[in-house]
Amino acid sequence: MTETPTPYPPGARIVARDAEWIVSQCAPVRGGYKVTAVGASEFVRDETSVFFTGIEPVELLRPEETELELDPSPGFATSRLYLEAVLRRTPLPQTEKGLALPGRFLLDSLPYQLRPAELALKGLRPRILLADVVGLGKTLEIGLILAELIRRGRGERILVVTPQQVLEQFQHELWTRFSIPLIRLDSIGLERIQQDIPAGRNPFLYYKRIIISVDTLKNEGRYGQHLDEMDWDAVVIDESHNLIGESSLRNRLAKRLARKADALLLASATPHNGKAESFAELIRMLDPAAIVDKTRYSAKEIEHLYIRRTKVSPEVRDQMGTRWPDRGPSVPVPCKASPAEERIFEELTEVWLAGEQREGGPVVDGRNRLFPYTLLKSFLSSHKALAATVGNRLKNATEPREVEALESLKALAAKVSDEDSAKLDALVAQLKQIGVAARSQTRVVVFSESVPTLKWLKEVVPARLGLPDNAVAIMHGGFSDTEQQRIVEEFSLADSKVRLLFTGDVASEGVNLHRECHDLIHYDVPWSLIRIEQRNGRIDRYGQKHAPQFKALILTSDVEGAKDDRTVALKLLEKEETAHRAFGTAEAVTGEYTPVQEERRLIQDLLDGKSVDESLEDAEPGFLADLFGSVGADPERPEPLLADVPALFPDTRAFAGEAVRSLGLLPDLEDDGAMLSFAPPKDLVHRLSVLPKAYLRTHKLEERMRVTFDGELAKDKLAEARRTKTMWPDIAYLSDLHPMVEWLTDKVLVRLGRQKAPVIVAEGVSEPVFLIQGVYSNRLGRPTVVEWMAVSGDPPAVLDASMLEVLRENKVGPGMLNKGLALDLEPLQRRLVPAVTAARAHLEGRRARYDAEISGLLEPFRSGVAQWEQLSLDGARTQNQTQEAKKTADEQRRLIDQMETTGEPLLRVLAVLVGENA
Repeated sequence: MTETPTPYPPGARIVARDAEWIVSQCAPVRGGYKVTAVGASEFVRDETSVFFTGIEPVELLRPEETELELDPSPGFATSRLYLEAVLRRTPLPQTEKGLALPGRFLLDSLPYQLRPAELALKGLRPRILLADVVGLGKTLEIGLILAELIRRGRGERILVVTPQQVLEQFQHELWTRFSIPLIRLDSIGLERIQQDIPAGRNPFLYYKRIIISVDTLKNEGRYGQHLDEMDWDAVVIDESHNLIGESSLRNRLAKRLARKADALLLASATPHNGKAESFAELIRMLDPAAIVDKTRYSAKEIEHLYIRRTKVSPEVRDQMGTRWPDRGPSVPVPCKASPAEERIFEELTEVWLAGEQREGGPVVDGRNRLFPYTLLKSFLSSHKALAATVGNRLKNATEPREVEALESLKALAAKVSDEDSAKLDALVAQLKQIGVAARSQTRVVVFSESVPTLKWLKEVVPARLGLPDNAVAIMHGGFSDTEQQRIVEEFSLADSKVRLLFTGDVASEGVNLHRECHDLIHYDVPWSLIRIEQRNGRIDRYGQKHAPQFKALILTSDVEGAKDDRTVALKLLEKEETAHRAFGTAEAVTGEYTPVQEERRLIQDLLDGKSVDESLEDAEPGFLADLFGSVGADPERPEPLLADVPALFPDTRAFAGEAVRSLGLLPDLEDDGAMLSFAPPKDLVHRLSVLPKAYLRTHKLEERMRVTFDGELAKDKLAEARRTKTMWPDIAYLSDLHPMVEWLTDKVLVRLGRQKAPVIVAEGVSEPVFLIQGVYSNRLGRPTVVEWMAVSGDPPAVLDASMLEVLRENKVGPGMLNKGLALDLEPLQRRLVPAVTAARAHLEGRRARYDAEISGLLEPFRSGVAQWEQLSLDGARTQNQTQEAKKTADEQRRLIDQMETTGEPLLRVLAVLVGENA
């Protein structure tokens, strides 16, 4: 195959529009190349721009034209910082599959959380489904993957899509833990940026790392065209089980994003709905070639795309230790129905649930046979919920017999007063027993499926506990995205006045409620094991400091034949607890994999005369149940594979410290040994502008920044912030990805003039050594090979020792003494071209070896293409199946071809080492 050269690899310096730029990406397009670069010259510094070589001239700076210059800085700091900055800015090559950044973030050391990053880096593209059960830390796992992609130059443009209620929570975690800033485009954020960007501009082009809600983004009319114009390095979709369904807007959004993304990370604790075809559809968003037969496949077939662990998985259990206390039992709280409630039980039993046994036949016809159970579930929530359900039904009911029965039920519900509610009395008693009171810090979250029940509880409970109105919050699906975020945040703050949160199941997915709370009460119990477990997971999750406690109010009746909470709710509560302790999850018990399907199946069985136990015993989990076990765990290899990351400085703290001191970038810097404080320059403030305005304003970060490399101090500050209304710490942890570290790196890189390389005088150097970087790239412009060469001798040759080994051997470090020797550089300048020629010949001579290494990595994927090609030739398949197989084979072949090394190597002369006698 004829190679198409890639002349502008990442890291190369170019001149365009009379300014100097550093290439971050290069991709072939019709008529030339699309070159994405970051400004290096003064007037374009830190600006990102795109150049099309077919339209305007883009000049690649040639290594043979490099001009050598003496480094006058003390200890040759400028040269050492420059070399370190180049090492940091150079993406790790395609062949490097180890992790580059473990242990560098504000996290506990839990190797199981690194496993998804390892899995993502193994693939043809980083595309996986993270399906760990509720509470194991999927957000942290996503952050670790994104960090690795950023270090590899594959994480510049990131889009995170989440449910609206967790937008700020997700944004907060990625910033405080990893120093990855995302701009939050909730309803307020979108309104704000429309004022900040030119009219008609694509907001996804204007900002490079974005977090937005799925319900906002699914608006095809408003955002479809903008998204079609975009290519993303990485797309994250949280709670991705909500994407299933060919006709849904969310599904179409996901497919649109999958086509435009290199890396795709899907996250869900409930990853499938039990339908093989639906789950295959989700997997094929990640890899169209993963599943041959979408009606039947095994966990083995998709293990390169899928990882799932439970709390009882060996590697999780062993590594977690005491960091996550075991949950307490699910305690049923019996509530004996009052006389007024018993009359409703009688009416439901004798009129609505009697079915064919009722004199005169059922109240409703066969098409509405599930509705009596809707009434029952409403009543088991509250008389207010029952009244609302009856009222809504009466608006459309026309059959006289049903209208009469509804009016009767309406009258009975109206006679139930607050004092007649057994569950209300029990709830107040339980809250008092737990310790909720006006001057107590104890918090409880109370779940109900019914909005009328939630509103009623918000009205009547505070007075019975002597709580002020601001001590009780309510949240349900009728709230806006920003309001839901505000409520969740307020409940999580230690200094918040909120003691009770009444919430619907809008809070059962993804929301963290465990920061200041470890007590949960089910006011009504969902008829779904999945939903019960999701609710419990709000406080039973990694980071919980106390054993989570669960209680459920169980309404009981003495009416013969009544279906009270003992009929269904109590049995499901017990089953969920048993399954959770035995398997770490209850999701595969019923053989249904969504809350709606579980409930519908259970009601159908009740109508057919089965008990709950019989319904569960008859459940058939199906072959997909294997995917709810532990997939991708490896307790035999707890430690991750680490990357070989070249570095001249021992750590980021040493690099940043010397950069600040030597370059004089922060003249008012205060350093007390643990914290750095300074007035940030405008170009650094600009890099932080995507963070919440309230955070920047509260801590006055645009006036004074406070940062630290001390992990323990940062953790303390984060914990302190969670006890206040800000949630965001006033001191930020300086990870390798923090905008300040990136800012310093860029400042160091532009310190040298255009096409310049420093000369370093080191003891023990007898013959000049040219330090040269060599890079081969693939058709996507990403490095496949990176060599750090040392060239010396006459004639020049590449030494066996690498650049870093030569630097260490000659003690190039902070202890160096720059004597300011006046050297004649002309002889060195004459030797530069032969040195570059030798380095190029060395790389070209090893090209076959490099190609073989890349080919070996791609061979398993070529085998997959062969399988799809064979399927396309299978005469027994339908025309549509044949076309699908051919399309899949062609797409996979194209991806593989893009990964192969192409073009000539890029060479950069970085520095020259000479001895004092030069």
